[in-house]
Amino acid sequence: MRTAPAARAAHEGILRRQSARESAARTYARALPIVPVRARGLTIEGADGRRYLDCLSGAGALALGHNHPVVLEAIRKVLDSGAPLNALDLATPVKDAFITELFRSLPPGLADRGRVLFCGPADSDAVETACALVRAATGRTGLIAFTGASHARAAGTFDESAAAHDVRATRLPYPQEYRCPFGVGGERGADLAARWTESVLDDPGSGASLPAGVIVEPVQDEGGVIPAPDAWLRRLRQLTAARSVPLIADEIQTGVGRTGAFWAVEHSGVTPDVMVLSKAIGGSLPLAVVVHRDDLDVPEPGAPTGTFRGNQLAMAAGTATLTHVRENHLADRAATLGASMLSQLQGLGGDFPCVGEVRGR
Repeated sequence: MRTAPAARAAHEGILRRQSARESAARTYARALPIVPVRARGLTIEGADGRRYLDCLSGAGALALGHNHPVVLEAIRKVLDSGAPLNALDLATPVKDAFITELFRSLPPGLADRGRVLFCGPADSDAVETACALVRAATGRTGLIAFTGASHARAAGTFDESAAAHDVRATRLPYPQEYRCPFGVGGERGADLAARWTESVLDDPGSGASLPAGVIVEPVQDEGGVIPAPDAWLRRLRQLTAARSVPLIADEIQTGVGRTGAFWAVEHSGVTPDVMVLSKAIGGSLPLAVVVHRDDLDVPEPGAPTGTFRGNQLAMAAGTATLTHVRENHLADRAATLGASMLSQLQGLGGDFPCVGEVRGR
């Protein structure tokens, strides 16, 4: 598509001002020098007049793509109703509808006895809130995470947060086939990872006392898009349950149908004690929540959870998204398309030695 000189000048001017005025910490903008002005579904139109296919999906925040009609309708309905846009933690019809739809989608073992804790709107807020929750509920301080985990791109922030609360965060090996930390892969590698976790939990000489919780990504995202072996995740669930250690599933990136199940833990049949949710549940707007078992519900009123935990537009957009994914069986569709892509990519992997592994999920 040819770009008009005026459009090109406007495009370049915006990028030039961004470079001059924004922090060098920006990431996507460095790799993608585009200026989106309109978007619909998978397509973005830039200020330069060109159209782009968006394979980022807002880093996982756009379960239905850009400006899906059901999401826009839900947002407009709230705006036109005169409802408050920020209601702190007060009960509202919009929040009630969101929680009701969220509970429809949760794993049965968690939905049956779950509580929802709203926190600040960022995914990192939810991770910190979940860790604080299990510390308060258990009276213990330590946390166990796994090497390569991001937890809301907080590989550093997670440890810094733990240190700020005088909490020790122990990182253990995360099993995988391609770069197995034990050099063996397969079931043997997963078994060794589980045995290491069991040893840390049980051995007073390991240097880590019984933790307040174990946090795991069912699919590591920033760590390399690595699916947890289902048998290992089930073993982790057994180890933590037997020792009354809450298991926290970080479903920030994997939730709302992206892996071919509504929640990635469903592939292994695991029901966690706590789920950390963000990104797609806000229907493209900032929203983060922690869902947890009712017996962990011990925070005192007034515990700091964030001024913007009552984002009504995000809850409305989230309700519309969750409903649309559920009613249209989009997780099943993702599984079907994923299986087709997996088969074809595995074929390509056999033809090109530079392909190390095709992982699916």
